[in-house]
Amino acid sequence: MNATDRRSFLRLLAVTSAGFGGLDRAAFAGRLHAPLTDGGYGRLREDPHGILDLPSGFTYRVISRWGEEMDDGLLVPAMHDGMACFDGGDGRVLLIRNHEIGIDADPRLGPYGPNLERLGRIDRSLLFDGGRAEGPPSLGGTTSIVYDPTTGEVVRHFLSLAGTGRNCAGGMTPWNSWITCEEWTQRAGETCAQDHGWCFEVPASTRLGLTPPRPLKALGRFNHEAIAVAPDGRCVYLTEDRNDGVLYRFVPKEPGRLAAGGRLQALRIKDRPSLDTRQWIDGATESRTMDRQEPVAVDWIDLEDVEAPNDDLRFRAVEAGAAIFARGEGIWSGKEDVFVACTTGGEARIGQIFRYRPSPAEGTPEEAASPGMLDLFVEAETGSIVENADNLTVAPSGDLYVSEDGPGGNGVVRIHPDGSLERFAMNRVSNSEMAGVCFSPDGETMFVNIQQQGLTLAIRGPWAAKA
Repeated sequence: MNATDRRSFLRLLAVTSAGFGGLDRAAFAGRLHAPLTDGGYGRLREDPHGILDLPSGFTYRVISRWGEEMDDGLLVPAMHDGMACFDGGDGRVLLIRNHEIGIDADPRLGPYGPNLERLGRIDRSLLFDGGRAEGPPSLGGTTSIVYDPTTGEVVRHFLSLAGTGRNCAGGMTPWNSWITCEEWTQRAGETCAQDHGWCFEVPASTRLGLTPPRPLKALGRFNHEAIAVAPDGRCVYLTEDRNDGVLYRFVPKEPGRLAAGGRLQALRIKDRPSLDTRQWIDGATESRTMDRQEPVAVDWIDLEDVEAPNDDLRFRAVEAGAAIFARGEGIWSGKEDVFVACTTGGEARIGQIFRYRPSPAEGTPEEAASPGMLDLFVEAETGSIVENADNLTVAPSGDLYVSEDGPGGNGVVRIHPDGSLERFAMNRVSNSEMAGVCFSPDGETMFVNIQQQGLTLAIRGPWAAKA
């Protein structure tokens, strides 16, 4: 995600129409390290409202807009990003949504109004970073939405974490919380009162109110993007949004209590130390380093000094043998595999998706005898489809749904378990990325954000049968 775009208030206001309905499959053929499926939901229908094209039988509802007043008297912040959906009880669901806003943003993007006139509505002790002197607080954080899929109504809407910065993505936990990640390593100084670059835990609560902001420092300080937690809570996988990033694993001392500490590690390809998985073929790299869907064994390197005041964790990891990944972004655990999007990876530098299958003894000394396996699942070769893969999720059917964050038109792509692809949705209101794609617990509703316009959509339709 481009830092200039994040700070551009004018770009947020721009609405550029783009007619992407009825995309031509032939234009995509032979341009991906993955086939396009012959089955699926069919061609997209042009949305008469000019917001989102979907296949026949699917409909959407805009359930939240940037600038609307919430139940706590604050305003829906802008720059919607990563998101997850939880059971809200009584047939309702709870969405927890990130907002990728820093302390240097226009106040109109934040929840407190253009002149911070609503800041007095919150307890300032619940801001992680209230800013320096008379300056503004950091404007990022999370909002929570209680939504009734049956009626299509928002029941409650409120700010749930405040004073953090550039909350990009994150991940849900098996113990019913959301881990939000700061994609920002700003140090305390003239503008900030706190160092940034942390993860924070937000309980999946439907009760109005702010969560006390406690950074999970054992998960490391770096340009965080997203996390995925193993179903048993034994391991947490973390991505780093850097062109020279690594893939991390956190092994907690106590599953379900990340604040209790643990070991932070980096992924290494066995017998191939410091492997460059980016495949940026140039003078430094003369050939491809990984072939599609050919698994390689991995192990994990313990890291020291993980609070990294110099933001050098990735450099120390690679020096110790960790593999290099190009802008690790979305990550999600399926039934057996963990999928990782690398936004600028691949020969064309427009995206890769890796698949990691954990060891049966993941996170224990016994995993050396049966190591986890990593393979390159999909690699984009043109900008036509799955360009610059970003947030992603695994549907109950087993399909992978991937949000795009390319320079042109963006949407959501459906990837089948065999690696074949089809276009599922296309943003028609702007060239903005779509973010935060996730499903309700029953699999009947998909939720997704259009970042620059600050829209959250609920999508329903004839989903594929659950696997």
